[in-house]
Amino acid sequence: MANKIIAPSILAADFGNLQRDVEMVNKSEAEWFHIDIMDGVFVPNISYGMPVLKAITKHAKKTIDVHLMIVDPDRYIKEFARLGANNLTVHYEACTHLHRTLQAIKAEGMKAGVAINPHTNVDLLKDVIKDIDLVCVMSVNPGFGGQSFIENTYNKVQRLKEIILTNNAPTLIEVDGGVTDKNAAQLVKAGADVLVAGSFVFKAEDQLKTIKELKQLANT
Repeated sequence: MANKIIAPSILAADFGNLQRDVEMVNKSEAEWFHIDIMDGVFVPNISYGMPVLKAITKHAKKTIDVHLMIVDPDRYIKEFARLGANNLTVHYEACTHLHRTLQAIKAEGMKAGVAINPHTNVDLLKDVIKDIDLVCVMSVNPGFGGQSFIENTYNKVQRLKEIILTNNAPTLIEVDGGVTDKNAAQLVKAGADVLVAGSFVFKAEDQLKTIKELKQLANT
């Protein structure tokens, strides 16, 4: 079985001690930094933008997994590549010409991801699945951290895995929202490859231990 990836979501970090929290992830068994960029238009919240991402990448020593929750993401593809994003995920719902956007991301040397909201059917990705390196299945409504996990996510992950296998695609499945030790193993069983965990990690008393235990659950 391929190694399952843990990606702590920096949205849940302590922004008064951002360098400390980034260095904690560096020391941990997590493989990726998950970075949520929100514009207050596509989602009803504004998170952080280029200067904060630049500050994170200055200290981060692991894969930078950027999740754009913004309208017209094509405008910023080159900028995120310049700032050090390794993966760039755009929302299906925000892209009129998704295939073109995916090609533009890859042209800048990044892995191309597509995120889908809870109401979006995974079958809509069938025609481009071979062009997608990563599908981010939102297991909460995008825009805010700390929400409750949506149970239908298991079914969506299973269906998405079927599509990937049928098309012999290299696509990874990432689950973002409400991931904890209570659902990690079941998500992996359904087909998830990457687990994004925000509040569960950063609100824990022992963050390194929490990441280690989540990693163990995902890879059991």
